[in-house]
Amino acid sequence: MKSSCGTRFAFLVLFLFAVQSVCVYAGTGSFHKDVKIHWGDGRGKIHDNEGKLLSLSLDKSSGSGFQSNDEFLYGKAEVQMKLVPGNSAGTVTTFYLKSPGTTWDEIDFEFLGNISGHPYTLHTNVYTKGSGDKEQQFHLWFDPTREFHTYCITWNPERIIFTVDNVPIREFKNSESIGIPFPKIQPMRLYASLWEAEHWATRGGLEKTDWSKAPFTAFYRNYNVEGCVWANGKSSCAANSPWYTQKLDQRGMNRVKWAQRNYMVYNYCTDKKRFPKGVPAVCT
Repeated sequence: MKSSCGTRFAFLVLFLFAVQSVCVYAGTGSFHKDVKIHWGDGRGKIHDNEGKLLSLSLDKSSGSGFQSNDEFLYGKAEVQMKLVPGNSAGTVTTFYLKSPGTTWDEIDFEFLGNISGHPYTLHTNVYTKGSGDKEQQFHLWFDPTREFHTYCITWNPERIIFTVDNVPIREFKNSESIGIPFPKIQPMRLYASLWEAEHWATRGGLEKTDWSKAPFTAFYRNYNVEGCVWANGKSSCAANSPWYTQKLDQRGMNRVKWAQRNYMVYNYCTDKKRFPKGVPAVCT
């Protein structure tokens, strides 16, 4: 009888090679022209003339981060990342979209570090008008510290799709018809950061950051955003952008189910202790 690991591997091979892609890496952006390192006092660095490789570092004094020069109202954002290796407990490495203000919108990839030998937790969330509470978390089917892997957010008027190495792991649909807010009014910038959150990031704050391992460094490569650039109070998109109407076909939905069945470690939709009066309406 085959082991569960063997079965998972067989399914993964099938998904990666037999299914049409959802978010294919394009790699046409440049860190030099598309982003600015907006905090970190030198801890963020671009490593090549073409602007394809950038690193963010964290030590006890400060973390670091970058942001896109443009704002977008809908788009597809992707990057390849290699996370902090070894004992990364208490660190958070991010790639996300966010609008300014106190009633902000936000779409998150956050990678929560762990002690050596234990997996990273990939934390996803969607905020609308300052309200989040839509967390889904995963353990990945690979070591994200050994090689670069591609992470993608597709955001259009009907849905948000989170993709890892071309495998969709989550779809958040526009459910305004049942009173669920959806981010569609506020333009957002693309951000990335490496920062310390030892009070909650690893096992709820039980594992603290080992500063003797600092500086911690994560790498970003081949950043690319295709989107509706916001300028002068309006947005503009390339004609017939395929991501603008992107949706999951049956195979894509099956891949989401596979990822969630095998690798999801937390789902707000099943947290009855947190929602004793019933799960949020969007879950149903």
